[in-house]
Parts: sequence; C-alpha cells; structure tokens
Amino acid sequence: MTPAVSVDESVWRDRDAELISPAYSRYSDLVVETADGAHLHTVDGRDVLDFGCGIGVTSLGHRHPDVTAAVHRQVDRLWHTSVTSMHTTMIDAAAALVSVSPAGLDQVFFTNSGAEAVEGAIKLARRATGRSEIIAFSGAFHGRTYGAMTLTASRAKYRVGVGPFLPGVHHTRYPYCFLYCTHAPGERCSIAAGDEIDILFRTTVPPESVAAIFVEPVQGEGGFVVPPATFLPTLRRICDEHGILLVADEVQTGMARSGRMFAIEHSGVLPDIMCLAKALANGLPIAAVVARHAVMRAWHPGEHGTTFGGNAVACAALVAVVETMQRERLAERAARLGAATLERARGWQRTTASLVDVRGLGLLVGLEFARDGRPAADLVARIRASALQRGLLVLSCGTADNVIRIMPPLTIPEDELNQGLDILEAAMAEAAA
Repeated sequence: MTPAVSVDESVWRDRDAELISPAYSRYSDLVVETADGAHLHTVDGRDVLDFGCGIGVTSLGHRHPDVTAAVHRQVDRLWHTSVTSMHTTMIDAAAALVSVSPAGLDQVFFTNSGAEAVEGAIKLARRATGRSEIIAFSGAFHGRTYGAMTLTASRAKYRVGVGPFLPGVHHTRYPYCFLYCTHAPGERCSIAAGDEIDILFRTTVPPESVAAIFVEPVQGEGGFVVPPATFLPTLRRICDEHGILLVADEVQTGMARSGRMFAIEHSGVLPDIMCLAKALANGLPIAAVVARHAVMRAWHPGEHGTTFGGNAVACAALVAVVETMQRERLAERAARLGAATLERARGWQRTTASLVDVRGLGLLVGLEFARDGRPAADLVARIRASALQRGLLVLSCGTADNVIRIMPPLTIPEDELNQGLDILEAAMAEAAA
C-alpha cells in the first residue's frame, strides 16, 4: 500500500505548483529527494524502482561511483571557460566520443541538450550542402526548440498555437509496420524501401534541393518503433544517389542502450552526422554533434557557438561514462538483458489480449496496447498508476500515448530488473481486470 502523503510532500507539491511553470508535464507526482542505482527515494520515505532513467539519461544508474568521482575531481580543477580558451577536458571528451563513434565521424561540436544538437545539425547540413530542404518522419521526436520542433511529428499538441515553424521541412511516414502496413513479417515494406520518399521527390521537393534526411534509428517518443532492417540502408542509398546528408538522431538510442554503442550500428549504415545527448554524461547537461571532417569543416570560426557547451565538469562526466560503458561491456549487457525482457514480455501477450505488440532493441523495449483496434492510452495510464503504487516508475510514449517503455539503467542488477518486471506484470493484470 502507498503510505499516506506526508505534510512535507504536500508542501513541496504546493510550492512546485506556485513556483514552477505549468509547461512541465510530469510522469508522476513523486517528490524525489535522493537516488542511487535504479532507486528513487522520495521525501515521504518511498523507495521506487526507476525504469525511466530520467527519460533515458541515467543509463549507468543514479550517482554511479565512477562518474561521481570524475565530477568531484573536475570540480576541484576547472568548471568553465566557454570559448575564451581551450581546455584539456573538452579535448579528452571529444577524443573519447570519437573513439566509440561510427567510422568516419571524427569531429565534435559540444552543446547542452538534444534539441540544441539537432538545431546545430540542421545548420551544419544546410551550410555544408548549400541546400535548404530537410526531410523528417512522422512519429519523430527531435526536440522542442523551433527548428527541432519543426522536425518533430510525434504529437500535434506540441505545435498548438506556436507556429509558424521552420520553412523547408517535409515529413514522410516512418516504417511503423504494426500501424501502417499489411505485409507479412519479412515481406517487402514499401515505406522501408523508400517508395514514399520517391513520391515526395516526384511531387513536392526535388532531391537536388534536399540538404539532409533526419532519422531516429529507432523511434523513441513515437513509440519505440524498430524499423525493418532494409530501412536505414535504403536511406543511405538515397542520400548517396542525390548528395544528401544522412543525420542519425541518437539522442535517446545512443550510448549502449540498444545493445550496440549506437542503434544505427545494427544496420551497418554510416551516417554523415550524428546527434547525441541524454546518456552522454549520466545526468549532467551535455550534447554533441559528431560529423565527418569533410562536413564539419563547412563551419568557419564563429559561424556557430555556445556559452555552456563543452563545460568542463560535464565533459569529465562524459569521459567517465564512455570508459565505464566500455570497461563493463554495457552494450553487450543491454543486448542480453533486453533479449530476456523481450522474451518475457512476448509471453505476456498470451494472457493479455490488449498487449498487441512487443518490440525493442537492447534495453529499449516498447509494449503497445490497444482495444478493438484503437489505441488504449487509458489502459496504459492505469498500468502506470498501478505499477507506481507497487513501487515501479515506468513511462509511456507513442503518438497516442499507448506504449509503455521499459528502459531501466544498463547497470541494473538482474534481480532488480526481474523485480520490476514482476511489478509490471501484476500491474497489467490489475489494470486489465
């Protein structure tokens, strides 16, 4: 049973309502005071398993000792210089990131958030190609600043009352086969084969005017959608044929989450530009645009900038994250635990008729719910509420908010992962009943 709300917790909620912008939409009403590993500790004494990781950020768990130690060491040396000088920690962070990036991505621009990385990639792609048009996909989430929000097409509510948006952006369907397609598994998917992009080229935007195609190798906010294996190679072929840059948005999927260091590596495709953030520093704000020299050199000094990007403390955390992920082989661990989680979740489909699809890569697992052919967002809300009452925080996603996403820390002990899955299974049974 959930303990009675303490006076302190209610006071904190009241203060939050008074002082914090209502623009924030919270997944829960927890008031968290401390956290460690896969656990959130609230002001009223609850211990809640965290299967959300701050939306994919704390992939090493809260307060990982190696990252904490690196941050403490850096705080005693240097915090910040901005562009007034170079500093060694920023250079080390770039080297660490290049060392694990897909081949050829060898220069880095640091910034603060995923949206800022996407904004930078838009500017870089246009500058490098001399072209104006951008292609993105329905269901995509690239951020909420104006350029990034123009590419975002996961929820119409993000756009209400704040247009007009960036010109020159065109959307086509992502191969969300469960939602859009009637072909059998393994059969040709016309969306993944690029047929709809060909139509776009013939009817709306000539390919010689397109600077870049922005794509999430696995759609995150759009529903943890894993595309057919042919999709990303098709995009690479189209880009090569027409001189278009391929931009991989790995903000949520990157840094070992998918069972590879980057989700695009599952396809063997090499992007021209990659956008990273979230798990880069396990909770400190840092993001990156990583690109080939031939692309990055299109920017001349002063053509793009940032005050806080490359902050020394965040860069120290990034180096520690990369070293820890490599040393502990967390990509391989994510692949193994993710496969076991997918197998267990697919077993739930035999007893839960409303669980209509289970999909994922690594510890990036989505459970889609529907009833009578319609998205069951109300059921997902009840499952999440029941799970939280039992001590598990899970998040939802999807264009209709009818997908539960499972993304615990990559370091989570296996008994705690199984404990969380037990809670989720019980919550599903209660909510369905």
